[in-house]
Amino acid sequence: MFSKNPIFAVGNTYSMISKEEKIKNFDPSQPGLADASIYGLPFTAEESEIIIIPVPWEVTVSYGAGASEGPAAILDASFQVDLLHQEFPELWKLGIYMDEAPAQWAQSSATHKALALPIIEALESGEDISTNQALKVDLDTINAASAKLNAELKSRVEEWTAKGKKVILLGGDHSTPLGYYQALASQYSDFGILHFDAHMDLRKAYEGFKYSHASIMYNAIQIPQISKLVQVGIRDFCEQEVDVVKSSSKVKVFTDADLKKAQFEGKTWQQQVDEIISLLPEHVAVSFDIDALYQWYCPNTGTPVPGGLSYEQAVYALSSLAESGHKIIGMDLVEVAPGEQDEWDGNVGARLLFHMCGALAKNNGLFVGNKIEF
Repeated sequence: MFSKNPIFAVGNTYSMISKEEKIKNFDPSQPGLADASIYGLPFTAEESEIIIIPVPWEVTVSYGAGASEGPAAILDASFQVDLLHQEFPELWKLGIYMDEAPAQWAQSSATHKALALPIIEALESGEDISTNQALKVDLDTINAASAKLNAELKSRVEEWTAKGKKVILLGGDHSTPLGYYQALASQYSDFGILHFDAHMDLRKAYEGFKYSHASIMYNAIQIPQISKLVQVGIRDFCEQEVDVVKSSSKVKVFTDADLKKAQFEGKTWQQQVDEIISLLPEHVAVSFDIDALYQWYCPNTGTPVPGGLSYEQAVYALSSLAESGHKIIGMDLVEVAPGEQDEWDGNVGARLLFHMCGALAKNNGLFVGNKIEF
């Protein structure tokens, strides 16, 4: 992409210019810089308030694939996002930088996904893999690799937060944020998760995978520092997950069916969002699985389910949380999968991520400008 910001047009020479000069000379009305970071912004990691950590991982997916390509799809689409956000018009000036994922993450994902497929196929055909020594060894190998990813991600998050950065995780499948939550747990003695999803993800070691994408919230609530899990938009679950919900005082579920029924009978989305937020503790992490939205926003996500939230409902809820008395300590966006024929999923993901950056920044007292009124 050719840069229309002449002062930044030659390679990475703009990295030698101060942040103040970059803000002064960068024109947000023009296309983003092709040789810059996410959203075409000219800032280095050190100059950016928000760091995006991409995790290209999808080892345990059991239906549609592609989530490991989500971060790249969002990055590509981000260059076409207009930076003048109505609610956060000066957000871009804070700096948003996409970290470079270690090469071994994507390599490990591909290697261990190949090991996982025969296990999934065997289970789907009714085989007891505990009697198949080769598959059992592979399962143990996959669980060890996933644990290694969690530990490496935890360390990476802690490195950035130690530098005073606000960190957002970008998956990958929904197994990816566990190391992120572990990092938050090392910094906060008590926090909750506001979880937007079509699925509860409360299965214990789904298909034998301890760190399955379908087990992320079960694993999360095992962390002692996580005192509350509030799930929104749920429309698929199993008996085991219902048992977890009913046996745990930590979990509160707002199914899509119950939310829509209340709306049909006169309850406003504002009232529902206020109720949802009221259940959260002071410190909150947000986990947003893109399939919480209506399927037309994310047609290529791995496990789509009819129903869901509109984009406008989602950003309203995020903005309401940002303006509440709660402190947002982290966010993750997962399960974006690019299509072969279009960039729609990446486009929606990039715009949702930009709004999440704005909500996080505003909530944490970083100036994002006054809302544009028409």
